[in-house]
Order: sequence, then C-alpha cells, then structure tokens
Amino acid sequence: MLIIQAGTAPAVIRDACGDISSWFRLALAPVAGEVRVVRVFDGEPLPPPDPAVPAVITGSWAMVTNRHPWSEATAEWIRQAMAIEAPLLGVCYGHQLMAHALGGEVDYHPRGRELGCHTVTLADAARNDSLLGRLPPVFRAHLTHEQSVLRVPAGARVLASSAHDPHQILRYGPRALSTQFHPEFTPALLRACIARRADALHGEGLDPQAMMDAAEEAPHARAILLDFATQSRSAPAPTAAWDPGIPVAGMPVPAC
Repeated sequence: MLIIQAGTAPAVIRDACGDISSWFRLALAPVAGEVRVVRVFDGEPLPPPDPAVPAVITGSWAMVTNRHPWSEATAEWIRQAMAIEAPLLGVCYGHQLMAHALGGEVDYHPRGRELGCHTVTLADAARNDSLLGRLPPVFRAHLTHEQSVLRVPAGARVLASSAHDPHQILRYGPRALSTQFHPEFTPALLRACIARRADALHGEGLDPQAMMDAAEEAPHARAILLDFATQSRSAPAPTAAWDPGIPVAGMPVPAC
C-alpha cells in the first residue's frame, strides 16, 4: 500500500500523537501488509500509479487552494491513477485534492470550520456500495477542516453528508472513493486537534472542553479505511476506466 503524505502535523500535535503517516500505519496495522510512505509535501517523488497498489492520500494542514507545486503534481498523479483504475482513497485534504484534480471546486466552507465528532448520514445510493453497504445508515466520524468540496466533479456520486457538509463521501468509480472525515483518527487525536484550537473555538462561541468530552470511538468510519485496504488487495482491476466527461496556543494537548 502507498500512503501519499500531504503534510506534517503541527509540532504540538506531532509531539503528543506522532505524525500523519504514523496515524495511518497504526490504523491499517490489522490488515495492511507492506506500507510505503511518500512525503510529497517534502518533494519526494511518487512512483507511477499501479492498479495493483492501493494508495491513500492523507489529510494536511495545507489548503488545496494554495496550489502548492507538490499538491498540483499530486493532482496530476491522481488523474493518471484514475485513467488506469488504480485504487484510491482520499482523506480530508486528499478528499478535496481528488475533487480538485477531477474537475470539482474546493474552497473555504461558507459556514466555517467543522471540528469534532459528528454524525454522518449515508445516502440511499450507498446501500449497494462495496465499501459502505455494511455500514449503518448513520454513524459517527472525526472531522477537522475549514475547506470543503463546494462543487462535485462530473461523474462523481455523493454517498454521505453531515449537517455541516453535504459532501462527506464521494465515489469516483469502482476503485476510487474519498471521505471528508478522518477514518484514521482516534478520540485522543481528535481531542488534541480541538485543544490546539481552543482559543479560536472560544472566540467562535464554542466550548472546546465539551467538544473534547464528546469525542468517542468511530469504528464505522475506521471500517471504511480497513475495508478499502482489504478489498483493494483482493479485487481484480476493472476494465472500465474513469471517464468524467471533462479534460498554537490553547489548552494543553492531551497525550495520544
């Protein structure tokens, strides 16, 4: 499996909880075999996309709208991967970058930040989805983002929403899916993200302590990541290619 690391965590979170790639390694440990991490944000080159190698595009503290050269190069890699039906899972920044790469629109959410443990509701179309069909219609997930997919790419299907963001899961084809929420997160990691933003949250009229107290396990969200890894290894590559029809200050950070 390939982990495309799209950034590094702020030092206060990294010191308490490790860095982004380690969150995915730990989450995937029950099912993943060999895992290769490519730090694209640090200039490391990506290997050519391969239908036999599933790839996860991680979250980031960068913004897709910054159009960093490494990010735009990764967007081109995504287009190449989609053309050969390589298995892809985008998470948060990766979710937004996939949408951007494939013709959607990404920008700051007009209602601001979504942070905390929130309810995600599956669309009816998710009932027959290979990754989502066994999930309950409503489940909890860990979220932290300011930007969102504002316009979905042509050809993509919206398979889940939250009260804040209507595009929580996008399906691009039989082997490509993305989530705005973080299936790799733990409650401790979510609490660390909330604590880092405590001052800003107070300024927005929110109660960061209550948000941390509400953090809970999100096993159904985690199942999407685990099932992606399992199914991508066992399923043969389909013959049909993607055709979209388009060319800190704050509270002390809890230990993880």
